[in-house]
Amino acid sequence: MRLEERIIPDLKTAMKAKDKAALRTIRAVKAAILVQKTDGTNTEMTEEMEIKLIQKMAKQRQESMDIFIKQGREDLAETEREELEVLKRYLPEQLSEDKIKEIVDKIIADTGAEGMKDMGKVMGMVSKELAGKADGKTISGIVKSSLT
Repeated sequence: MRLEERIIPDLKTAMKAKDKAALRTIRAVKAAILVQKTDGTNTEMTEEMEIKLIQKMAKQRQESMDIFIKQGREDLAETEREELEVLKRYLPEQLSEDKIKEIVDKIIADTGAEGMKDMGKVMGMVSKELAGKADGKTISGIVKSSLT
């Protein structure tokens, strides 16, 4: 089911339940989808684009939460944490580091990559295969450790 089709019933459910965090977050997702659809490119949103959109929003919430925690603003960090949890409902299940390492090692073996000079090639292939299933920072760390 497309993201836009999923969020409408979720929005109604959040309204009925008076779940302010879910309501706020789902409205933000709906607005982001609307902006994406009306950006003038006339391209239809694919599932991959939807996942990237949610990942971007989740990353923004995570970074904001980290900043608020460093500044001692737990009240603001809690808001970001709540929104991040709602966004995670729309992302595919994240893979474990062991599974990511297994996939990275397979791609390194298939491509014959040797050392850091081949990191870009390996990262491109791994990122494409694990789109939405793993964080780019985690992938990058595993690729670096596997290539050294």
